[in-house]
Amino acid sequence: MATAKIYSNNPRLVSSWFILWLIAFYLTGCSNTGTIVGKSSKQPGASTSQPSHTNKRGGGYYLDDGPETNPPIHLDAVVNAIPKAEPLRSANMKRYSALGKTYVPMTKLVPYRTRGTASWYGKRFHGKNTASGEIYNMYAMTAAHPTLPIPSYVRVTHLQNGKSIIVRVNDRGPFIDNRLIDLSYVAAHKLDMLADGSAPVEVEIILPHQSSANRVTPPQTLPASTVMHSDDNETTYLQVAAFSASENAQNYFDRFQSQLQAEFQDIARLSRIRETNGLYRVLIGPFTDEKSARQIASVLLDSIGTQPILLK
Repeated sequence: MATAKIYSNNPRLVSSWFILWLIAFYLTGCSNTGTIVGKSSKQPGASTSQPSHTNKRGGGYYLDDGPETNPPIHLDAVVNAIPKAEPLRSANMKRYSALGKTYVPMTKLVPYRTRGTASWYGKRFHGKNTASGEIYNMYAMTAAHPTLPIPSYVRVTHLQNGKSIIVRVNDRGPFIDNRLIDLSYVAAHKLDMLADGSAPVEVEIILPHQSSANRVTPPQTLPASTVMHSDDNETTYLQVAAFSASENAQNYFDRFQSQLQAEFQDIARLSRIRETNGLYRVLIGPFTDEKSARQIASVLLDSIGTQPILLK
């Protein structure tokens, strides 16, 4: 009460204390506001350390867009896309803009060959829609290009190691760093460019009438098949055929090899004859997981009409 009386009898002193109180209140309010903003701008549990996957040059592992934890084995056995005549999607012929740049897609298949930088995209887009409406499969031989017709087929050649692949263009992109083409994970694997994230390439369109002449590599002369025996450790195979006579198995094997050599040399190298209790089986493998085996079985059924069965 005495203090109040003194203040009330001294207006000048009251005014000074009131100003000091306002300053203190203002500073306290700013401090609280800063704390609130700080909390809202950083999600709970967020780390200030660097991510485990850094942004590699060219796009590898960008935003953790890398391989899955357990990618399929035998990715080398995934075959090239097989060029065929397909109707072009009119919806993908329209002018569009991305990241501030306008693109004018091609409206028909015409000769195209150019060089530039290839990158790849992986699990971050796996299972999501592409520009064509198809689902992106990082283990299929596909690619994204800003302007090539959808769908179309191109041969991509790594200019440093000479490796070539054929992919089906079914998506749009890339749109950054002046890149020319975005490859699927397995396509980048077959070009041996996963680790670098990008690579200098030449991209050449394959026209329908040229598809039979555009082989990635010439047919190779394969060694005669080796007859394996039932005591081999690897037990997961695809069985293509079975015979009681070794000569019949060998004859079939030779014909089967001739079918594979043109486009499916990776699969041809996995094929062999295996003898079990007098039965000669024409097999492809070995595989260490069923998913990889079924993927190859699907390729053979779609491409040459052969339906293998899975042996475990």
